[in-house]
This record gives sequence, structure tokens and C-alpha cells, in this order.
Amino acid sequence: MEIVNVEAAIRWQAEHSTRNGAPATGRLLLGLVPLLETDLAVGEKMRTWPGLSLEAAMPLRIAGGFHNLHLTGGDDRLGPIYRGEATDQDAVDAIVLAVATDHDAALLPWFDGPPQTNEAGRSAGVMAALLWLSGQIGPRFALFELGSSAGINTMLDRFDFDLGGVRAGVEDSPMKIAPEWRGPPPPAAPVEIVSVRGCDVAPIDLLDPAQALRLKSYVWAEVTERLARIDAAVALASQRRPDVVRRDAGEFVASVLSEEPPYGVARVLFHTIVWQYLPAETRAAITAAMEAAGARATADSPLAWIKIETNRQTFRHEIRVRYWPGGAEEHVLGTVHAHGAWLEWFGV
Repeated sequence: MEIVNVEAAIRWQAEHSTRNGAPATGRLLLGLVPLLETDLAVGEKMRTWPGLSLEAAMPLRIAGGFHNLHLTGGDDRLGPIYRGEATDQDAVDAIVLAVATDHDAALLPWFDGPPQTNEAGRSAGVMAALLWLSGQIGPRFALFELGSSAGINTMLDRFDFDLGGVRAGVEDSPMKIAPEWRGPPPPAAPVEIVSVRGCDVAPIDLLDPAQALRLKSYVWAEVTERLARIDAAVALASQRRPDVVRRDAGEFVASVLSEEPPYGVARVLFHTIVWQYLPAETRAAITAAMEAAGARATADSPLAWIKIETNRQTFRHEIRVRYWPGGAEEHVLGTVHAHGAWLEWFGV
């Protein structure tokens, strides 16, 4: 993950996309490499990118810009790449160069912020962790999420889950979450979510068509089930908007933890593929605040922390849980596909 060399970062991201079921996106990403040798503004931006280009998801930022051109009809030349018709890398490179040349100025702003892949599929890991936590500190939970983006996963109390045959949520929901399940099923425990709220430094309004389209732009084009989940999220938001505030993650956690803890309800902080985007000082402040609040937690007002984040050594996305009182050490409950296609439960 900590790759400073820009070309190496692009090639790593292309290989990662291909391995995770998006070979067309992988080919498009490889098409960025020749741009490094051009005098285009996007080439210059990539060449001079500061710091860890993968940690900042730089290749995926510009990939979102290309997909947006395709989704908006801004350039039909990208269609053969995304449909898997153009598979020769030289041909893909030529298309990417031509499109970048014609849309150089329009593509440049896509570097300004990290991709907001607000993936509902990741909620499977959160719900599985809640099923497990129900036996430790549950079954009633008040959830708060970091990096909520459009707040899709703050609506998980309205999703329909099938997790290894264990059902949870709302059966008639338009959002169906049923990953390929590996390992034993999670506990068939009661889960009552009394509230969910989240924060983001740049929240997206699902009910604004332009913003919803931008969210779709970060989705890998060939993974159509992910695009369909955004449509399902828009349908849920039209019934009741997600509760997401524009706020720094550290400030949000401090504010939530300063409130009087509800009696008989476990407060649960959760985040999915967000931690790497937070500044080191923010991560340290959140950790200190959670551990301090954990030390004050009681059996009647417990606290928990669900992290679905990338293990920097294995590059696998792990479900890690801490809870107070009684389980402050991290429990690794399983691993998940980055976008929720499968979940491997360890049966802890």
C-alpha cells in the first residue's frame, strides 16, 4: 500500500482491480501509465503527486473521472473498454490517451478528493459483527459511522441481509445484501438498531441526481450489481434521508462520546475502508477517545468499535472488533471482499 513511485502505484491498482473482478477497469488504469510521459495536465498531476499515491487512492480518483465521462455520454470512445470489447492494451492505451487529450481540463478536478465508494456490500461485515456483539454486549445498538459519504451504510437498519443463511434486517427492503458466504454462519442473534448516524468531510446527497451520478462514477463499471445497489440506496433515501453531518471524523467521535450514554444500549463506532484516508493525528485522537470512553463503559452502557479495514501486511480486508467492558483487545472475526462480494467468517 505504501507505494511512492507513481507508475508502480498505478500498476498495483490495475492488478488489484483485475484480481477483484474488474479487468476492464484494470486495463483502463494501465492506460494511465503512458500519460505520465505526456505534457497533459493530468500527466503532470500524476507525475508530481506528493506522498503515498496508493494510500491516497490517486489512480482511483482519475479512474472515476473517466467513468464519469462514460456515464454522462461525454465520450463514447470509452464504451469498448468498459464493455470488455477492447482488450488489447495498446488499443486501450490509445483510447485513454485520446480521451485524456480531449478532456484534460475536465478530468483534472477528479484528483482533488479521494474516491467515495459508498459500498453497501460492506455492510455485511458490519451486520455480521453486530450479530456477534449481540451475544457480548447487545442486542440493542446505537451506531455512528466515520466517512459515511452519501450515508448508504447508515441505512443498514433498512437492508435485507442473508449472511450464511442467517437472516437480519427488513425482508422486503430493495437493498438485498447476500454475499457468498465462507466458513460457519454467524450467530443467529437478535439485533435491534435504535439509531444510526454518520459524518463525512464532504457528504454526498443521494437525492441530488448529479451527486448520485458522481458516486456511481467511482464504481468499477463492469460490476453492475454495485451500480444497482446505489439505485436501491437512492430508493431508501427517498423514503427517509440518512442522518449524515458534515464534520471532521475526530470532532464527530469526540462529540458523540461526550453525550450521556443511553441506558441499555451499546454505542458502536464503525467504519469501512476509511481509516487509511484519515490523518495520523486524527486516527490517534479517535483511538485515545474510544479507549478513554471504553474505560468508563459499563454493562448497562457498553461501547464497541467495528473496523473493516485493510491489513497492510496481507492486503486483506479484516473485520476487527473491540468492546468495553470485557473485550478491549481486538477480535478478528473474518475477512471480506473489498466490495462485499464474499465474506469469510472465522467463527470466533
